[in-house]
Amino acid sequence: MVNSTTECKVVIIREFDKERDVKVVEKLERNCEIGTKKGVSIFTNMMGDPLSRIRFYPIHVILVAELLESKEIVGVVRGCIKNVGTTTPPGSLLKMGCIIGLRVSPTYRRKGVALKLVTSLEEWMVRNGAEYSYLATEKNNEASKALFALKCNYVSLSSLVIFVHPTSTSTSLPTKHISERDIKIEKVNIDQAISLYKRILKTKELYPLDIDTILKEKLSLGTWVCYYKDEGCIKLQNIILVSESLSRPFGFLFLYGLHGEGNNLGNLMEFIWRFTSRLGESMKDCRVVITELGLGDPLANYVPQTDSMSCIDDLWYTKRLSSIGHNNGKDEEMAMKRYVGNVFVDPREF
Repeated sequence: MVNSTTECKVVIIREFDKERDVKVVEKLERNCEIGTKKGVSIFTNMMGDPLSRIRFYPIHVILVAELLESKEIVGVVRGCIKNVGTTTPPGSLLKMGCIIGLRVSPTYRRKGVALKLVTSLEEWMVRNGAEYSYLATEKNNEASKALFALKCNYVSLSSLVIFVHPTSTSTSLPTKHISERDIKIEKVNIDQAISLYKRILKTKELYPLDIDTILKEKLSLGTWVCYYKDEGCIKLQNIILVSESLSRPFGFLFLYGLHGEGNNLGNLMEFIWRFTSRLGESMKDCRVVITELGLGDPLANYVPQTDSMSCIDDLWYTKRLSSIGHNNGKDEEMAMKRYVGNVFVDPREF
Protein backbone atom coordinates (compact mmCIF):
# COMPACT_ATOMS: atom_id res chain seq x y z
CA MET A 1 0.00 0.00 0.00
CA VAL A 2 1.16 3.51 -0.80
CA ASN A 3 0.32 5.99 1.94
CA SER A 4 1.28 9.63 1.39
CA THR A 5 0.42 12.17 4.11
CA THR A 6 1.67 15.43 2.66
CA GLU A 7 -1.80 16.71 1.70
CA CYS A 8 -5.43 15.66 1.97
CA LYS A 9 -4.86 13.68 5.18
CA VAL A 10 -8.31 12.09 5.08
CA VAL A 11 -7.27 10.12 1.98
CA ILE A 12 -4.93 7.14 1.58
CA ILE A 13 -3.50 5.94 -1.73
CA ARG A 14 -3.53 2.19 -2.30
CA GLU A 15 -3.30 -0.22 -5.20
CA PHE A 16 -6.43 -1.13 -7.13
CA ASP A 17 -8.11 -4.35 -5.99
CA LYS A 18 -9.64 -6.08 -8.99
CA GLU A 19 -12.11 -8.08 -6.90
CA ARG A 20 -13.75 -5.17 -5.11
CA ASP A 21 -12.88 -1.98 -6.99
CA VAL A 22 -13.99 -2.52 -10.61
CA LYS A 23 -17.59 -1.35 -10.26
CA VAL A 24 -16.63 1.45 -7.87
CA VAL A 25 -13.99 2.84 -10.24
CA GLU A 26 -16.41 2.54 -13.14
CA LYS A 27 -18.99 4.58 -11.21
CA LEU A 28 -16.36 7.17 -10.30
CA GLU A 29 -15.36 7.63 -13.92
CA ARG A 30 -18.97 7.98 -15.01
CA ASN A 31 -19.45 10.71 -12.43
CA CYS A 32 -16.31 12.59 -13.41
CA GLU A 33 -16.72 15.61 -15.62
CA ILE A 34 -14.58 14.49 -18.53
CA GLY A 35 -12.95 17.05 -20.75
CA THR A 36 -14.04 20.64 -21.16
CA LYS A 37 -17.27 22.35 -22.12
CA LYS A 38 -15.74 23.92 -25.21
CA GLY A 39 -14.36 22.28 -28.30
CA VAL A 40 -13.96 18.62 -29.17
CA SER A 41 -12.65 16.09 -26.71
CA ILE A 42 -11.68 12.43 -27.20
CA PHE A 43 -11.28 10.05 -24.28
CA THR A 44 -10.66 6.34 -24.58
CA ASN A 45 -13.27 4.28 -22.79
CA MET A 46 -11.93 2.44 -19.75
CA MET A 47 -15.34 1.79 -18.21
CA GLY A 48 -15.80 -1.81 -17.15
CA ASP A 49 -12.13 -2.54 -17.85
CA PRO A 50 -9.84 -0.26 -15.83
CA LEU A 51 -6.76 -2.10 -17.13
CA SER A 52 -7.61 -1.57 -20.80
CA ARG A 53 -4.90 1.01 -21.49
CA ILE A 54 -2.08 -0.48 -19.43
CA ARG A 55 -2.43 -4.27 -19.44
CA PHE A 56 -0.19 -4.63 -22.51
CA TYR A 57 2.81 -3.39 -20.50
CA PRO A 58 4.67 -5.91 -18.32
CA ILE A 59 5.04 -3.29 -15.57
CA HIS A 60 1.81 -1.43 -14.74
CA VAL A 61 -0.32 -0.35 -11.80
CA ILE A 62 -3.61 1.32 -10.87
CA LEU A 63 -3.74 3.46 -7.75
CA VAL A 64 -6.92 4.64 -6.06
CA ALA A 65 -7.53 7.41 -3.53
CA GLU A 66 -9.73 6.15 -0.70
CA LEU A 67 -11.31 8.10 2.16
CA LEU A 68 -10.04 6.89 5.51
CA GLU A 69 -13.39 6.85 7.30
CA SER A 70 -15.99 5.91 4.69
CA LYS A 71 -13.67 3.89 2.40
CA GLU A 72 -15.17 5.72 -0.59
CA ILE A 73 -12.92 5.82 -3.65
CA VAL A 74 -12.60 9.43 -4.82
CA GLY A 75 -9.75 9.23 -7.32
CA VAL A 76 -7.87 6.88 -9.63
CA VAL A 77 -4.74 6.97 -11.78
CA ARG A 78 -2.95 4.44 -13.98
CA GLY A 79 0.73 4.05 -14.66
CA CYS A 80 3.02 1.90 -16.77
CA ILE A 81 6.74 1.70 -17.51
CA LYS A 82 8.39 1.10 -20.87
CA ASN A 83 11.76 1.38 -22.57
CA VAL A 84 12.06 4.09 -25.21
CA GLY A 85 14.71 5.19 -27.64
CA THR A 86 15.76 8.74 -28.50
CA THR A 87 17.88 10.23 -31.25
CA THR A 88 19.70 12.74 -29.03
CA PRO A 89 22.25 11.49 -28.22
CA PRO A 90 21.91 8.91 -31.01
CA GLY A 91 20.97 5.48 -29.71
CA SER A 92 20.05 6.66 -26.21
CA LEU A 93 17.76 4.36 -24.23
CA LEU A 94 15.50 5.53 -21.42
CA LYS A 95 13.17 3.79 -18.99
CA MET A 96 10.06 5.96 -18.85
CA GLY A 97 6.92 5.86 -16.76
CA CYS A 98 3.63 7.02 -18.24
CA ILE A 99 0.71 8.58 -16.33
CA ILE A 100 -2.68 7.64 -17.79
CA GLY A 101 -6.31 8.21 -16.85
CA LEU A 102 -6.08 10.51 -13.83
CA ARG A 103 -9.62 11.03 -12.50
CA VAL A 104 -10.86 12.69 -9.31
CA SER A 105 -14.45 12.87 -8.11
CA PRO A 106 -15.85 16.40 -8.68
CA THR A 107 -16.63 16.70 -4.96
CA TYR A 108 -12.99 16.16 -4.00
CA ARG A 109 -11.22 18.30 -6.55
CA ARG A 110 -8.89 21.09 -5.42
CA LYS A 111 -8.29 19.23 -2.17
CA GLY A 112 -4.91 17.72 -3.02
CA VAL A 113 -6.24 14.31 -4.13
CA ALA A 114 -4.84 14.53 -7.68
CA LEU A 115 -1.45 15.70 -6.41
CA LYS A 116 -1.36 12.84 -3.93
CA LEU A 117 -2.19 10.30 -6.62
CA VAL A 118 0.50 11.64 -8.97
CA THR A 119 3.14 11.77 -6.21
CA SER A 120 2.36 8.20 -5.16
CA LEU A 121 2.53 7.01 -8.77
CA GLU A 122 5.90 8.70 -9.25
CA GLU A 123 7.16 6.90 -6.14
CA TRP A 124 6.01 3.60 -7.64
CA MET A 125 7.81 4.44 -10.89
CA VAL A 126 11.07 5.18 -9.09
CA ARG A 127 10.85 1.91 -7.15
CA ASN A 128 10.47 0.10 -10.47
CA GLY A 129 13.45 1.77 -12.09
CA ALA A 130 11.85 4.53 -14.18
CA GLU A 131 14.15 7.44 -14.96
CA TYR A 132 11.51 9.77 -16.36
CA SER A 133 7.77 10.24 -16.16
CA TYR A 134 5.60 11.65 -18.92
CA LEU A 135 1.95 12.25 -19.74
CA ALA A 136 -0.35 13.75 -22.36
CA THR A 137 -3.10 16.28 -21.74
CA GLU A 138 -5.28 18.42 -23.94
CA LYS A 139 -4.08 21.98 -24.46
CA ASN A 140 -7.32 23.47 -23.12
CA ASN A 141 -7.26 21.42 -19.90
CA GLU A 142 -6.08 24.22 -17.65
CA ALA A 143 -6.49 22.23 -14.41
CA SER A 144 -4.28 19.42 -15.69
CA LYS A 145 -1.60 21.80 -16.96
CA ALA A 146 -1.55 23.66 -13.65
CA LEU A 147 -1.22 20.41 -11.69
CA PHE A 148 1.67 19.01 -13.68
CA ALA A 149 3.56 22.15 -14.74
CA LEU A 150 3.15 24.25 -11.58
CA LYS A 151 2.73 21.76 -8.73
CA CYS A 152 4.62 18.72 -10.00
CA ASN A 153 7.42 20.48 -11.93
CA TYR A 154 6.86 18.86 -15.31
CA VAL A 155 8.26 20.54 -18.41
CA SER A 156 6.75 20.73 -21.90
CA LEU A 157 8.12 18.02 -24.17
CA SER A 158 6.07 18.19 -27.37
CA SER A 159 2.94 19.53 -29.05
CA LEU A 160 0.78 17.18 -31.10
CA VAL A 161 -2.51 17.27 -32.96
CA ILE A 162 -5.21 14.59 -32.82
CA PHE A 163 -7.05 14.42 -36.16
CA VAL A 164 -10.61 13.03 -36.06
CA HIS A 165 -12.62 12.32 -39.22
CA PRO A 166 -16.02 10.56 -39.46
CA THR A 167 -15.87 7.41 -41.55
CA SER A 168 -19.25 8.24 -43.11
CA THR A 169 -17.79 11.32 -44.82
CA SER A 170 -14.97 9.59 -46.67
CA THR A 171 -16.50 10.66 -49.98
CA SER A 172 -16.21 14.31 -48.94
CA LEU A 173 -12.43 14.18 -48.74
CA PRO A 174 -10.77 16.58 -51.19
CA THR A 175 -9.80 14.92 -54.42
CA LYS A 176 -6.59 15.52 -56.36
CA HIS A 177 -7.75 13.40 -59.28
CA ILE A 178 -5.78 10.42 -58.07
CA SER A 179 -6.28 7.32 -60.14
CA GLU A 180 -6.46 4.08 -58.21
CA ARG A 181 -4.74 2.51 -61.20
CA ASP A 182 -1.60 4.51 -60.36
CA ILE A 183 -1.45 3.74 -56.63
CA LYS A 184 -1.26 0.40 -54.91
CA ILE A 185 -1.97 -0.43 -51.27
CA GLU A 186 -1.14 -3.80 -49.81
CA LYS A 187 -0.89 -5.47 -46.43
CA VAL A 188 2.48 -6.75 -45.26
CA ASN A 189 3.11 -9.61 -42.88
CA ILE A 190 4.28 -9.16 -39.29
CA ASP A 191 7.94 -9.92 -39.98
CA GLN A 192 8.02 -7.42 -42.83
CA ALA A 193 6.29 -4.80 -40.66
CA ILE A 194 8.77 -5.29 -37.82
CA SER A 195 11.70 -4.93 -40.21
CA LEU A 196 10.21 -1.76 -41.73
CA TYR A 197 9.61 -0.11 -38.39
CA LYS A 198 13.00 -0.95 -36.98
CA ARG A 199 14.39 1.11 -39.85
CA ILE A 200 11.78 3.88 -39.67
CA LEU A 201 11.91 4.44 -35.91
CA LYS A 202 15.51 5.60 -36.17
CA THR A 203 14.12 8.82 -37.66
CA LYS A 204 11.83 9.49 -34.68
CA GLU A 205 12.96 11.62 -31.76
CA LEU A 206 11.09 9.42 -29.28
CA TYR A 207 9.85 5.88 -29.86
CA PRO A 208 9.08 2.61 -27.99
CA LEU A 209 11.61 -0.20 -28.19
CA ASP A 210 9.03 -3.00 -28.16
CA ILE A 211 7.56 -2.30 -31.60
CA ASP A 212 7.25 -6.05 -32.22
CA THR A 213 4.89 -6.34 -29.24
CA ILE A 214 2.76 -3.48 -30.55
CA LEU A 215 2.52 -4.96 -34.05
CA LYS A 216 1.60 -8.40 -32.71
CA GLU A 217 -1.14 -7.13 -30.40
CA LYS A 218 -4.48 -8.71 -31.35
CA LEU A 219 -6.18 -5.29 -31.59
CA SER A 220 -3.84 -4.29 -34.40
CA LEU A 221 -5.53 -5.01 -37.69
CA GLY A 222 -2.29 -4.94 -39.61
CA THR A 223 0.27 -2.85 -41.50
CA TRP A 224 -0.38 -1.52 -44.99
CA VAL A 225 1.99 0.09 -47.46
CA CYS A 226 0.85 2.55 -50.10
CA TYR A 227 2.95 3.49 -53.12
CA TYR A 228 2.91 4.54 -56.75
CA LYS A 229 3.17 1.44 -58.94
CA ASP A 230 5.61 2.93 -61.41
CA GLU A 231 8.01 4.03 -58.68
CA GLY A 232 8.23 0.57 -57.16
CA CYS A 233 9.05 1.67 -53.63
CA ILE A 234 7.17 2.10 -50.38
CA LYS A 235 5.99 5.63 -49.66
CA LEU A 236 3.76 5.30 -46.63
CA GLN A 237 3.09 2.84 -43.87
CA ASN A 238 0.19 2.78 -41.50
CA ILE A 239 -1.17 0.55 -38.82
CA ILE A 240 -4.72 0.55 -37.60
CA LEU A 241 -5.94 -0.14 -34.09
CA VAL A 242 -9.54 -0.56 -32.96
CA SER A 243 -10.49 1.05 -29.68
CA GLU A 244 -13.46 2.81 -28.10
CA SER A 245 -14.47 6.29 -26.96
CA LEU A 246 -16.29 7.60 -23.92
CA SER A 247 -19.78 9.06 -23.43
CA ARG A 248 -21.76 7.43 -26.25
CA PRO A 249 -19.53 4.41 -26.88
CA PHE A 250 -18.53 3.74 -30.46
CA GLY A 251 -15.56 2.24 -32.21
CA PHE A 252 -12.83 4.04 -34.11
CA LEU A 253 -9.82 3.17 -36.18
CA PHE A 254 -6.59 4.62 -34.86
CA LEU A 255 -3.76 5.12 -37.36
CA TYR A 256 -0.34 4.91 -35.75
CA GLY A 257 3.17 4.63 -37.04
CA LEU A 258 2.46 6.76 -40.10
CA HIS A 259 5.57 7.36 -42.16
CA GLY A 260 6.12 8.85 -45.59
CA GLU A 261 8.90 9.29 -48.12
CA GLY A 262 9.12 10.94 -51.53
CA ASN A 263 7.48 13.86 -53.31
CA ASN A 264 3.87 12.65 -53.45
CA LEU A 265 2.96 12.43 -49.78
CA GLY A 266 -0.20 14.50 -50.18
CA ASN A 267 -1.66 12.12 -52.74
CA LEU A 268 -0.62 9.04 -50.80
CA MET A 269 -2.02 10.37 -47.53
CA GLU A 270 -5.36 11.15 -49.17
CA PHE A 271 -5.46 7.68 -50.72
CA ILE A 272 -4.67 5.87 -47.49
CA TRP A 273 -7.14 8.04 -45.55
CA ARG A 274 -9.89 7.06 -47.98
CA PHE A 275 -8.87 3.42 -47.65
CA THR A 276 -9.04 3.60 -43.86
CA SER A 277 -12.41 5.38 -43.93
CA ARG A 278 -13.87 2.69 -46.18
CA LEU A 279 -12.45 0.04 -43.88
CA GLY A 280 -14.10 1.75 -40.92
CA GLU A 281 -17.44 1.95 -42.71
CA SER A 282 -17.35 -1.82 -43.16
CA MET A 283 -16.89 -2.44 -39.42
CA LYS A 284 -19.79 -2.48 -36.99
CA ASP A 285 -20.09 0.63 -34.78
CA CYS A 286 -16.93 2.23 -36.20
CA ARG A 287 -17.67 5.90 -36.69
CA VAL A 288 -14.40 7.81 -36.94
CA VAL A 289 -10.80 7.56 -38.09
CA ILE A 290 -8.22 9.06 -35.73
CA THR A 291 -4.51 9.70 -35.87
CA GLU A 292 -2.13 11.77 -33.75
CA LEU A 293 0.98 13.44 -35.12
CA GLY A 294 3.59 15.74 -33.66
CA LEU A 295 3.76 19.26 -35.06
CA GLY A 296 7.28 18.45 -36.20
CA ASP A 297 6.19 15.37 -38.14
CA PRO A 298 6.26 16.10 -41.90
CA LEU A 299 3.03 14.11 -42.40
CA ALA A 300 1.07 16.50 -40.16
CA ASN A 301 0.91 18.86 -43.14
CA TYR A 302 -0.67 16.23 -45.39
CA VAL A 303 -3.68 15.02 -43.39
CA PRO A 304 -6.74 15.73 -45.61
CA GLN A 305 -8.71 18.69 -44.24
CA THR A 306 -12.51 18.90 -44.57
CA ASP A 307 -15.34 20.67 -42.75
CA SER A 308 -16.02 17.45 -40.85
CA MET A 309 -12.43 17.07 -39.66
CA SER A 310 -11.84 17.93 -35.99
CA CYS A 311 -8.42 18.76 -34.56
CA ILE A 312 -7.51 18.52 -30.88
CA ASP A 313 -4.32 20.07 -29.55
CA ASP A 314 -2.40 17.69 -27.30
CA LEU A 315 0.56 18.46 -25.03
CA TRP A 316 3.18 16.06 -23.70
CA TYR A 317 4.94 16.81 -20.43
CA THR A 318 7.95 15.08 -18.88
CA LYS A 319 9.87 15.07 -15.63
CA ARG A 320 13.12 13.49 -14.55
CA LEU A 321 12.36 11.31 -11.54
CA SER A 322 15.83 10.46 -10.27
CA SER A 323 19.48 10.72 -11.21
CA ILE A 324 20.29 7.37 -9.59
CA GLY A 325 21.64 4.86 -12.07
CA HIS A 326 22.32 7.39 -14.85
CA ASN A 327 25.69 6.98 -16.49
CA ASN A 328 25.35 10.13 -18.56
CA GLY A 329 22.71 11.99 -16.62
CA LYS A 330 23.62 15.45 -17.92
CA ASP A 331 23.30 14.39 -21.57
CA GLU A 332 19.98 12.65 -20.95
CA GLU A 333 18.71 15.60 -18.95
CA MET A 334 19.44 17.93 -21.85
CA ALA A 335 17.92 15.49 -24.34
CA MET A 336 14.62 15.27 -22.51
CA LYS A 337 14.34 18.97 -21.78
CA ARG A 338 14.61 19.94 -25.41
CA TYR A 339 11.41 20.26 -27.40
CA VAL A 340 10.75 17.22 -29.62
CA GLY A 341 8.40 17.14 -32.58
CA ASN A 342 8.67 13.94 -34.61
CA VAL A 343 7.57 11.25 -32.16
CA PHE A 344 5.96 7.82 -32.35
CA VAL A 345 2.54 7.87 -30.67
CA ASP A 346 2.09 4.61 -28.81
CA PRO A 347 -1.45 3.34 -29.53
CA ARG A 348 -1.57 1.47 -26.22
CA GLU A 349 -1.80 4.76 -24.37
CA PHE A 350 -4.44 6.40 -26.53
